[in-house]
Amino acid sequence: MCRRPASTVPASLMRMSLIWTWSIGILLLCGMWVVSNPAGAGEQPNREFQECSDCPQMVAIPGGQFKMGSPAAEPGRFDSEGPQHLVSVRAFALGEYDVTTEQFLTFLRESGYQPPPCDPILGLGWRTTVRGLAYAPGESDPPLEPASCLNWNDAQAYITWLNGKVRSLPSAAKYHAGPYRLPSEAEWEYAARAGTTTARWWGEAIGKDKANCDGCGSRWDNKLIAPVGSFGINPFGLHDILGNIWQWVEDCWHENYVGAPTDGGAWLGGDCTKRVMRGGSWSNTPVFVRSAARSRGNAAGGDFDYSSYAGFRVARTLP
Repeated sequence: MCRRPASTVPASLMRMSLIWTWSIGILLLCGMWVVSNPAGAGEQPNREFQECSDCPQMVAIPGGQFKMGSPAAEPGRFDSEGPQHLVSVRAFALGEYDVTTEQFLTFLRESGYQPPPCDPILGLGWRTTVRGLAYAPGESDPPLEPASCLNWNDAQAYITWLNGKVRSLPSAAKYHAGPYRLPSEAEWEYAARAGTTTARWWGEAIGKDKANCDGCGSRWDNKLIAPVGSFGINPFGLHDILGNIWQWVEDCWHENYVGAPTDGGAWLGGDCTKRVMRGGSWSNTPVFVRSAARSRGNAAGGDFDYSSYAGFRVARTLP
């Protein structure tokens, strides 16, 4: 399945102080789609693709350089968001939306994988039966709601299954483990900022109805998870990148950015029993719904913390 929407990157992106590293070849089921657009070459090409019928809709993110973390004067800043440091990011692709309930249920039905409860006390979690049936945690979880109540290991299990789906395709032949993965923390923040330097991609203030949180001014605030695509699209073409649910990334947890890599890759030293989450959720106050805000959760689950409200969106390595 291939989709070539009419949307383009806003012209303002052409003026950003990014190092564009286009020349991305993406082999799709419908043939070869080559994105090649050096800076200033006019209108940007469409950058969305879907590699298989069960694959998430992806958006190609141009490579560039950005300042990761938050400045000392940013309202709501936590010490873990510094020191700010310059990071170079290679072109990659990121899910346009979080992985949905429908997509995660497809994975459970086909694989038989059984996630542990995200709330062991209440027994809240996903359920897979021997008859090939699967059920979401809530009594009624809309199919287009982002899949949540998932730990980091659950996200990795989904990605292993997804890589198995595409392994036979020419577009994935060169990748031993498969091209899909979680984004690094640096990639996630780079994509969330989309060339901006403000606290949120839409500006400094939380505004109204820009995201779902406890104080974001949406009809879902602190009550419900909103369906994917309920909020605005950032300049890189990503929906709901802030708020609604926390999103797992690849990195192990570090208390700050002292010694952090500058090449955009995942930081895998430190306490890897804890993994990084980004974006904030429907139950958090606006200080967590910022491009630089970060938290942590037990990779294997089992603790009642922000990971109870966590899901993920997948990344894809590009040639």
